[in-house]
Amino acid sequence: MVATTLQLISTAFGHGASIPRRFTCEGEDRSPPLSWSGIPAHARSLVLIVDDPDAPDPAAPQMTWVHWVLYNLAPDTVGLEEGVKLLALPAGTLLGKNDWKRTGYGGPCPPIGRHRYFHKLYALDALLPDLRKPTKSELLLAMEGRILAQAELMGTYQKERS
Repeated sequence: MVATTLQLISTAFGHGASIPRRFTCEGEDRSPPLSWSGIPAHARSLVLIVDDPDAPDPAAPQMTWVHWVLYNLAPDTVGLEEGVKLLALPAGTLLGKNDWKRTGYGGPCPPIGRHRYFHKLYALDALLPDLRKPTKSELLLAMEGRILAQAELMGTYQKERS
């Protein structure tokens, strides 16, 4: 048996690189294309969380701002296309609330400085119940003891000066 490692990548930016403007509030606010590999054979679902631990100011962070929460993605899913729409999400995918108190993607929009945006993919050993648009913390609680593997892709963004 060959051990695999869960990997998460984007064709739009590399790990640690700048996120292109079109994926931010200054651009089209589209979700970036994401793809993954190395899902454990016994995974039953996937979770994707995108957040920014540098809010509101990277020099003095006070909170982690949540940008996107998806769960119960099918384990045979290999990624999400750029600007994925609700109806184009894999069948069975459920949405959680971001920190704008809505579902869906909300791109980088830092008030000051260069922020880090972590795209986190989790492979779970279970399909989660319908949590009715959970927050990130509610979803993490439901995931406890269920994580088989996880991967992370970090991009950065700083607003252009006017």
